[in-house]
Amino acid sequence: MILSFITPKKTGAPAVSKRRLILLRHAKSAWPEGVPDHERPLSDRGRKSALVIGGYMKREKLFPDLTLVSPARRAQETWKLIREVLPDGIVERETPGIYEVPAGTILTAIQSVEPGTRTLLMVGHNPGMEDLASVLTKDGDVDAISRMTEKFPTAGLAVIDFDIEGWNSTGKGSATGYLERFVTPRFLG
Repeated sequence: MILSFITPKKTGAPAVSKRRLILLRHAKSAWPEGVPDHERPLSDRGRKSALVIGGYMKREKLFPDLTLVSPARRAQETWKLIREVLPDGIVERETPGIYEVPAGTILTAIQSVEPGTRTLLMVGHNPGMEDLASVLTKDGDVDAISRMTEKFPTAGLAVIDFDIEGWNSTGKGSATGYLERFVTPRFLG
């Protein structure tokens, strides 16, 4: 298991993070005529953006133990490009239950993740990803919150730390997270 936590330095951050959730919206897709939504591929810009985010995750050691990926082609292609630059050993699961669903349904998928998983990456879609990030982060890096609140674009990456024993507690009562960072390909230059 690869642990990639850093202790946040901002006031209000958990002293020690026990779980890390990484929410990644799929990269920009193409809109070919006659292609069903589920089968839309990444655009050229989307492929470039996925590589930028993958490189960032590698540099910052944002390595998930488990990745849940929407079955939509654009989400699968995003993950495939990112995975190529990350270390081996990351478990991945195609997860039909996170394709084009509301935040509450995504949260249910998170709550069912086994407790041995410390860092979870989800590759999915808006508006569910953006709504979930907003619901789960009541505190965090002020600049990151501002950027995420303004827009959660394609290939946007939110890193949320939780001081919880298991994923089944995520989003319950006071079990909200700390937005450690929010980056986009444009923000990374």
